Amino acid sequence: MREETISIEGVSSVDIYGVNDRKLDKIRQFFPDVRILARGSEIRLEGEDRQVELLKERIEALIDNARKGDILNDSELERLLDYESYPGEIEDREPAHSEDYYNIVYGNEGRIVKARTRNQRRLVDEYYRNDLIFALGPAGTGKTYTAIALAVRALKNKEVKKLILTRPAVEAGERLGFLPGDMKEKLDPYLQPLYDALHDMIHPRKLQILMEEGIIQIAPLAYMRGRTLDSAFVILDEAQNTSLGQLKMFLTRMGSNAKFIVTGDATQIDLPNKKDSGLMRGVSLVQNIKGVAVINFGTEDMVRHPLVSRIIKAFEKVEEV
Repeated sequence: MREETISIEGVSSVDIYGVNDRKLDKIRQFFPDVRILARGSEIRLEGEDRQVELLKERIEALIDNARKGDILNDSELERLLDYESYPGEIEDREPAHSEDYYNIVYGNEGRIVKARTRNQRRLVDEYYRNDLIFALGPAGTGKTYTAIALAVRALKNKEVKKLILTRPAVEAGERLGFLPGDMKEKLDPYLQPLYDALHDMIHPRKLQILMEEGIIQIAPLAYMRGRTLDSAFVILDEAQNTSLGQLKMFLTRMGSNAKFIVTGDATQIDLPNKKDSGLMRGVSLVQNIKGVAVINFGTEDMVRHPLVSRIIKAFEKVEEV
């Protein structure tokens, strides 16, 4: 049996306990075997040694975030409390950078776009070490969003001259020919997630100007053929819907002073024949080349509604049978 007392002096109790103790109730759900007594500016923990140690670690992380003005929402709090997703042993963790290091870019209305999860932070780290990064994993883990934030920062810092976002125009159950409108109108629905991320980080008027000047380009993958992309930050999204030949075509567009990030989810292939996907075969061919990094995101990196990670885990159990 172990007892610990944690002080939240200097932090608003609402930021830690939540309105009507909502956050405190959430903490109790994740650690039912630990007795938690919260009074004023002190939290007292009583329980089995390891459980108290883990919970103390998480509460101190919550307090540290609050002191920095980073108030966690329900989804982020669940991810912090999740026994499986939170690094358990301090000695196993990678050396930590300062929190400011992972503040990637200031978005609209002064909002900070930051890398929050372990693999999002690894993506930031690998950006400085490698010119080609594969960010693989399920939807909602922030792969593309973090990549676009890095690209916007690189553009703002004049590290590159242009930002190019591309994805294959492939969706389940639809073909371009059956969609209304001209070619741009047919393609825009496929590229909308990329527009959404950019609108979070760049003022709409400024974004329009940058796109009109060709400094930011959003285009289907087929439009990359024949180009050499120098001084560019290029992101290929939904790469699971590319063939091995298409992936090779894209990767060989890399010019001097270029950064390439490829994102994809091998469980969400929309090609008529899933075996035509070349993403994982392509990764296996290049992953040992110097200058290439592969990051495997998981449900612990989920930044959407807390239910999303549970839904994905439920579907994975069925797919394994």
